[in-house]
Amino acid sequence: MNTIFILLDSLNRHLLSSYARSEVITPNIERLAKRGIVFDNHYSGSLPCMPARREMMTGRYNFLEAPWGPIQPWDNCLPTILRERAGTYSHLITDDYHYFHSGGEGFHTLFDSYELERGQEGDTWRPLVEPLAGPLRPADKRAHARFYAANRAFMDPEADESYPTPRCFMRAIDFVEHNHSSDNWHLQLELFDPHEPFDCPTRYRDLYGDVWGGELYTWPEYLPLETDRDDPESIAHIQKCYAATLTMADTWLGRLLDKLDEYDLWKGTTIVLTTDHGYLLGEHGYWAKNFMFDYREVVHIPLIICAPSSIAPAGRESAITTTIDLAPTFLELHGVPALHSMQGRSITSLMKAPGENDLHALHDAVLYGYFGKDIGLFDGRYTYCRQPLPGSVTHHHTAMPRLFKGFVDRAALAAAEIGTFLSDCDGIPHYRIPVPSHRHHNAPDFNPIYDITMDPGQERPLRDTAVEEMLADKMRSVLERYDAPGCQFIRTGLRPQGGR
Repeated sequence: MNTIFILLDSLNRHLLSSYARSEVITPNIERLAKRGIVFDNHYSGSLPCMPARREMMTGRYNFLEAPWGPIQPWDNCLPTILRERAGTYSHLITDDYHYFHSGGEGFHTLFDSYELERGQEGDTWRPLVEPLAGPLRPADKRAHARFYAANRAFMDPEADESYPTPRCFMRAIDFVEHNHSSDNWHLQLELFDPHEPFDCPTRYRDLYGDVWGGELYTWPEYLPLETDRDDPESIAHIQKCYAATLTMADTWLGRLLDKLDEYDLWKGTTIVLTTDHGYLLGEHGYWAKNFMFDYREVVHIPLIICAPSSIAPAGRESAITTTIDLAPTFLELHGVPALHSMQGRSITSLMKAPGENDLHALHDAVLYGYFGKDIGLFDGRYTYCRQPLPGSVTHHHTAMPRLFKGFVDRAALAAAEIGTFLSDCDGIPHYRIPVPSHRHHNAPDFNPIYDITMDPGQERPLRDTAVEEMLADKMRSVLERYDAPGCQFIRTGLRPQGGR
């Protein structure tokens, strides 16, 4: 068996025709969907980018234990397990520059080989000593906007090959060209698009009738919408730029699928396509992700698995799945049982008869969230947001104290405890660093519940004591099942049954 893991960043489920009526042009994602299994209740686990990727590598919830950060010494990771237990060759192709700066250490070297295409977002690549002064909206407020402008200065904005995502697909096509006759390989193809900035050649924006004539504006700030900044024209422009960037990625996905057709690799190859999270394009009055309530547009994500017909017929599957299930799934596809340390469950059992499985065949409920923020739960009917108590703390567990902007603050490290606090750390001592909890932007004074069968747009939060008690018990049970650190019970006011 060969496997191809295609991970697009910030891919919005509700903009794919496989999931909803959509005018976004993605015929090749649809091409995969028609050939494979479309999972209707797939959810993010840990957000955003690097927490999600550590989770995909380890099959364990990241946000309960750590924020954005590197692989830890005790992590049992997918490429290593595949190599050691199945002799599987793994290769990473990515333009996600987060793997190669602070907080992304230890990921790419897990693979037998890897390739990085440079130039996405603020990738510190092109060396221009003098900052560029040019049209950029909003103004240069980001530290890495300087490098974004420098990267753009060295490219032809009308040539697909100038953009990292098409180049990643070119490298993937090259991989298939050289290895199509081999067996037992795993290709992880990670595309930064359609993550912001939403850049692509004009011809893709023309498909959506984008007539924006102002300054360069493809990168909204992580803020609530404001009438003096976010007029209808600029909102529509960003939405069209997102759609155009996704269409560019889909076009190149089609070229990769054509190569699979050419060599008839479908008989021995399983393709998994998904994302880490979604992205708000003005919905609910917000741009982006991270700081607001964890709406379904952000956490309810696409998953399409296209396996040989002898293993899995095409169809739709409604059973609840989540990000921690991906590592066990890839292992089983290569004939390797999941490790005891993995909290996720292999999806392969669902693939044998899509559409015939119980909603709770794998999970009675799944968790999602950001480190130190609210804990979210989905049980098939309700979403439940359990907010941290005022003044509460969470704990950052790490033996490699690196964050997005560098090392953990020296004072915080000096005051940290050192011990073996996690149950699955293999006895390796690590730091336990207290970090203040925080609630989402404009959080109410209650824990929001939404009945998505009656209110799929999450417009009317429920305040029902009996329903909340039921959901709180579910959340407590899941946290106990996965041996969550004690701080998660304390800061949310959920006392574990064992009383610890």
